Amino acid sequence: MLYNHPYIGLIGMVLASTVASGGGSSRSFKAEQMSFPRVKAAFARKEALLKEIFHRSNLSYPPLRIFIRVFKREGLLELWGAESANSKFKLVKTYRICASSGALGPKRAQGDGQVPEGFYKIERFNPLSNYHLSLGIDYPNRSDKILGRGGHLGGDIFVHGNCVTIGCVPIGDDSIEEVYAIAVEARQNGQSYIPVHIFPAKLDEKGVASLHHDYAGNHSLASFWANLKQGFDYFEQHRRLASVAVDRSGQYILSAPAD
Repeated sequence: MLYNHPYIGLIGMVLASTVASGGGSSRSFKAEQMSFPRVKAAFARKEALLKEIFHRSNLSYPPLRIFIRVFKREGLLELWGAESANSKFKLVKTYRICASSGALGPKRAQGDGQVPEGFYKIERFNPLSNYHLSLGIDYPNRSDKILGRGGHLGGDIFVHGNCVTIGCVPIGDDSIEEVYAIAVEARQNGQSYIPVHIFPAKLDEKGVASLHHDYAGNHSLASFWANLKQGFDYFEQHRRLASVAVDRSGQYILSAPAD
């Protein structure tokens, strides 16, 4: 996202990487995050509610494992939780994405206004975002780097507050406080890899038919979305995440996770 100030983004990135590696700090990840006023205020406002919504889903709180799934056409962000690496995910809450940019399809170049599509993870926590709070996504991933147009692919893609965007996933200040606090708790509980899957739409039978209708003749997009559908289908069937690798052509290779 080009309008996130690089210095502010760097603070969040350095904070996350320093705490994760020990970084000479005796404070926990959550304690470091709580030293920032916006994060502390978010926990004060939201913690009781978060306990309630996790308990309604029969999940422990603080969360042990979370997963974020985004559907661009529907404008939805889903937050899922699980009790362990081997247990099935349960839907915790669905949030409305309140602004969008670009079109359906992956991000392939800096400045194209696209929201990425593919299999990602949270790579940084930004408690000083220009957009209240933000969670950085690791775009460009290996697939993006292979399939991109060369040159600058862009970066600074976030799930964040406010309701403006150039290629990001804004869910408003109230909602980002919940998602950010939950992500902090999951990280504190040892989940260093928080997956984020971004799809053009729900890739069920109806969604795929709609995409084929609207993008008839675009064989490149059809092939890309068929590749993403493998990950969508695996989760729908098993409520677990497939293992994701990338081959030399940039295709995602999905397989059952090792127990």
